[in-house]
Amino acid sequence: MQFGCLQLDLVLGGRFRLDGGAAFGVAPRALWERRFPVDASNRVSLAAHCLLVRDAGFTVLIETGLGDKWDEHERVAYAIDSRPTLEEGLAARGVRADRIDAVILSDLRFGHSGGATRRDGPRLLPVFPNATLFVPDAELAYARTHERDGGPAWYRPENWEPYAEAGRLATVSGEAEIRPGVTVIPLAGDVGGGQAVRIDSEGKTAFAFGGVLPTAAHVPIPWILEDDLHQYPVERIAERKRLLDRAAAEGWLCVFENDPDVPWGTIVDEVNGKRRVHPVRADRTEF
Repeated sequence: MQFGCLQLDLVLGGRFRLDGGAAFGVAPRALWERRFPVDASNRVSLAAHCLLVRDAGFTVLIETGLGDKWDEHERVAYAIDSRPTLEEGLAARGVRADRIDAVILSDLRFGHSGGATRRDGPRLLPVFPNATLFVPDAELAYARTHERDGGPAWYRPENWEPYAEAGRLATVSGEAEIRPGVTVIPLAGDVGGGQAVRIDSEGKTAFAFGGVLPTAAHVPIPWILEDDLHQYPVERIAERKRLLDRAAAEGWLCVFENDPDVPWGTIVDEVNGKRRVHPVRADRTEF
């Protein structure tokens, strides 16, 4: 999609399944199951979309998906499907991994960071050898002391430490412009200190929400992830309301990185006071 002077591409970084209660917290199953039917293990199907942002001077990747460093037990437990690989998806868009100069992670949990590294025999190597990996500083500090914390929220050092060893790991504190028009925004209510990414070009705004709004079905304000209920739910809900108000008022292009069917769209207010998402068609070439 052409977005002002930038080009945006969605690249699939894998598919997985997660317990429905973990995905939708206290929201009634009768409501969310209309969009996300469960399997025999009460799991819903999710995607791990990555966003590629390009102009003449830079190539940025937001999120890296699941990767393929999984044992058989983990693949079965989360129904992980990492084919085609992220590198194959990028190649289909004419981008080699070594041409990416910046990778931004909203947080360090496995669905965001897994595709950043690969195994080469006993070694772990950066998939993007010429990129700087930008991560939230508080999240990195938390992850380094809580690795494999909380089941599916596992923090796996192998996903980011190879960048640290190569001198290509950069921490971000607060709001910061990583490349012209590409800005990370800290998110309140995340125990590790996650971040979203705002993209601005020629008066238009796109917003990659990360974990604060993982699917289009999470637009109702109280529908937050089960993990958020155990962290700072009041702050998280306030953050969601602030961002959703702006997204609806300003017509943002919203990226829902875990939604398998509606990866991006616009949020509109209805006359009944509710909000819904207008999906952006897959064949749309300009926003």
